[in-house]
Formats: sequence, C-alpha cells, structure tokens
Amino acid sequence: MVLGKILVLTGSVLVLVGLIVWGGAHVGLTEKLGKLPGDIKIEGKNVTFYFPLATSILISLLMSLVLYFWRKLR
Repeated sequence: MVLGKILVLTGSVLVLVGLIVWGGAHVGLTEKLGKLPGDIKIEGKNVTFYFPLATSILISLLMSLVLYFWRKLR
C-alpha cells in the first residue's frame, strides 16, 4: 500500500518536472539557465572547463524551498 503511494507520488513529481522543463523551453527559460552570471567557463586550446556554479545554487535553493513546503503540508 505504501509502495503504491510512493510510486504514484514519484511519477506525479516526474510529470510535473517534465512539464515545467518543456514549458520553460518554449518560453526560453532553459536557454538562460546554464548561462547565468557566476557560472564558470574556462576555454583553452584543446579543452573547455565549465562549472555552472550560479545555476547549481539556484536549483539547490528552489529544490530546498519545494521540499520545505512539501514537508510543511504533510
């Protein structure tokens, strides 16, 4: 019984995230997400190093807020 609820909740969250990413692509949000000020990109002759620091912090904050409110509602 509990496993079924977990699977339904996980599937619902995946569908919601998929819709947000799909909708964000139509608006142009996903193009800007990896190119925020604070993202580190170093280009050399034969190698490119890219670390999306600001993007990682933003996603971490958003996920923390979502989990915080989800725990409050339970």
